[in-house]
Amino acid sequence: MRCTAAPPSSPDTGNPKVLFMPLDLSSLHSVHAFATAFLQQEPHLHLLINNAGVSTGGTTEDGFSLPFQVNHLGHFLLTQLLLQRLQSSAPSRVVIVASSAHCAGRLRMAELGRPPPGPFAAFQDYCDSKLANVLHARQLAARLQGTGVTAYAVHPGFVNTRLFRHAPLWLQLLWTPLSRFCFRSAAEGARTVLFCATQDGLEPFSGCYFADCRPLQPWAQGRDDAAARELWDRSERLLGLQPSLCTPVE
Repeated sequence: MRCTAAPPSSPDTGNPKVLFMPLDLSSLHSVHAFATAFLQQEPHLHLLINNAGVSTGGTTEDGFSLPFQVNHLGHFLLTQLLLQRLQSSAPSRVVIVASSAHCAGRLRMAELGRPPPGPFAAFQDYCDSKLANVLHARQLAARLQGTGVTAYAVHPGFVNTRLFRHAPLWLQLLWTPLSRFCFRSAAEGARTVLFCATQDGLEPFSGCYFADCRPLQPWAQGRDDAAARELWDRSERLLGLQPSLCTPVE
C-alpha cells in the first residue's frame, strides 16, 4: 500500500501543518525509511492509525504474500519502530483497522507469510491478515498495560472502496453494484476508526474489537490469546526484530 508524496499543505483540510510522507508497506525497506524520517522530524506521536489494506494476491520484494505483508507485517513493523515514541508521548493510541472477515481467518503459524493454498487463496489471505489485525491489537494492548499507550481493532463496516478491484471479473460484476447501493461511504466507514482515535474514556477497552462505535466480541479465533502471543513472536522473527522487552500482563 503506497502513499505518494504531496504538497506540504492540504486544501481539503485548510491546515498548513498537514505533512505527507511516502510509505510503501509492501516494502520493509520503505517502512524502515519512513520510520527513520518520521522519528528525525517529529518529537511527538499521540496517534497511529494502521489503515492500509489490499486483497489481491502476489508476493512482495521481501518474499511474503502481498496481503499479509501490507495488512499485517508492514503495520506490525511500523508500530514496533514507532513504539518508543508512542510511549514517550503517552497518553497515545494505536488503532488497527481490521474487518469482520477475521471470522474466516485461519492462521497457519508454521507457514506464516506464505500464500495459503486453494482456489480462493487471495481472499483467504485477506481474511487471515484481518485475523492477524485483531490479534495484534489484543496482544499489543496486553503488552502495553500501564504505559499510557492503548490499542484498538476496528471493523469499519462494509465500505464502498476499491479494495477488491483486482478480484476476478465475475466477482467484480457481483461486487460493484452491491457495494454501490448497499455499502457505506468512505466517510461513514471512518466513523468507528475516528471514534477509537478520539473518544475520551476508552482506556478500559484497550485491546478490544470495535464496530459501529461500540466494543463487540470478536469471533472465537480473534479471542485466542495463545495464538496472539505466537503471532507476535513469529512476526518478530520474520521481520528480524529483537524480542520485545515488554511482556503481557497475565
